[in-house]
Amino acid sequence: MDRLKLSLRSALLVAPLVAPFVLWGGNALGRDDGRYADSPLKPWFDGLRSHLGPCCSDADGFAVADPDWDSHNGHYRVRLDGEWVEVPDEAVITEPNRAGRTMVWPVKTAFGVSIRCFMPGSMI
Repeated sequence: MDRLKLSLRSALLVAPLVAPFVLWGGNALGRDDGRYADSPLKPWFDGLRSHLGPCCSDADGFAVADPDWDSHNGHYRVRLDGEWVEVPDEAVITEPNRAGRTMVWPVKTAFGVSIRCFMPGSMI
């Protein structure tokens, strides 16, 4: 009976951590379905990291059109779902952008949207 109580307590402690991902349909989890497996940039994307951690891959981020990102008050910001979201300085990828396009890796939770990685487009 003590094992059952311990298992139930463990489940109750873990549930609040898992619930935000379930509520958002798993959007914060990786969604690489294999469509980019043959891209020559796949290994580079898979290794991208910001100071907040790995970006995951090209399939987890998405390109941002020029009107939907800018620099505001010395920081980047990006428009997601019609609202401007400040990009934390720690989320900015500072290595050269081999893809050329501006990309963002947002994380949606029950508490809102945060930016895990942001890569400004090439300035060519």
